[in-house]
Amino acid sequence: MDGARRSPLDAAHRRAGAKLVDFGGWEMPLSYPAGTLAEHQACRSAVAVFDVSHLGTVRIQGPEAFASLQSALTNDLGRIGPGQAQYTHLLDEADASVLDDIIVWWVEADRFDVMPNASNTERVVAAIGGADVTAERAVLAVQGPAARRLMEAVAPEAAGTPRFRVGRFQWRGVEITTAGTGYTGEDGVECAVPAEAAEAFWDALVDAGATPAGLGARDTLRLEAGLPLHGHELGPGITPLQAGLGWVVGWDKGDFRGRTPLEAERRRGPNRRLRGLVVEGRQPPRAGYGVRAPGESGQLEGEVTSGNFSPVLGTGIAMAFLPPEVGPGAEVEVDMRGRPAPARVVKMPFVGGRG
Repeated sequence: MDGARRSPLDAAHRRAGAKLVDFGGWEMPLSYPAGTLAEHQACRSAVAVFDVSHLGTVRIQGPEAFASLQSALTNDLGRIGPGQAQYTHLLDEADASVLDDIIVWWVEADRFDVMPNASNTERVVAAIGGADVTAERAVLAVQGPAARRLMEAVAPEAAGTPRFRVGRFQWRGVEITTAGTGYTGEDGVECAVPAEAAEAFWDALVDAGATPAGLGARDTLRLEAGLPLHGHELGPGITPLQAGLGWVVGWDKGDFRGRTPLEAERRRGPNRRLRGLVVEGRQPPRAGYGVRAPGESGQLEGEVTSGNFSPVLGTGIAMAFLPPEVGPGAEVEVDMRGRPAPARVVKMPFVGGRG
């Protein structure tokens, strides 16, 4: 992995025996010695801590920051205010496909920290401007039903950050920015910690009882929660409407990048929709597997975008793009490399009710 970027917590991960893999140009932990299943269950039942420093931070500041983001991103920042966070999309101007899905932290009246996916940071900077300050901090996600109780012991100010709110506090002489956001379907907070203090903050969380968790558990958790991953459920040729994310579009706010082709699709209706599948058996469906109508002569309906074994449900689950008329309750088959597996279309999330 020569040339890969490394988190400020890289040394801590190596000491902990993490299995490191390339992800979006970063060398990041896939799992720790306890394994992905144990890390997944720790997040669902107690609290886990994830290093998500591979996410970018693009800082937009100044009197024009609000207007610049309003014209570039789909959601309406007018729905929130300083001290809040918002999920939004950056669209391709030609076909309204999702170039990236983003969380915006509105830190101060004229300061926004825009959080793109790892491999898309340069693309986002090119589209919206701003300063890439990714290297200056680590981002730690503390997630699970006991997350806030654990944070009380480490950083009480962070523990009190409400869902999709943003705050700042001092910890051992450094300023940390926190948001009530995450990517697991569980409650929790994400903390942007100056790089020089990141290892001490990580150690404090682990010493307080947080289970270190890697990208493997992060993926199974977000899948159970029905949350999209760029490059799978979002990306080239995939619009917010196809992905069932029309709620992130501020239709009443005025013009934004990609609005014209997205409005055209809105008028005619998307030709496919993202759906959830529960598959019989424990074998995990995988991205690229075909989805067909039941029976030997069943027509190809669509394709799995993400799939895995659900540790909570004890069966295979998947997300797939299907014709819009194939809705919850429909019976289909997933082509598991030549062996058809019966599946049922369901509403997401598969587990829990948090998005």
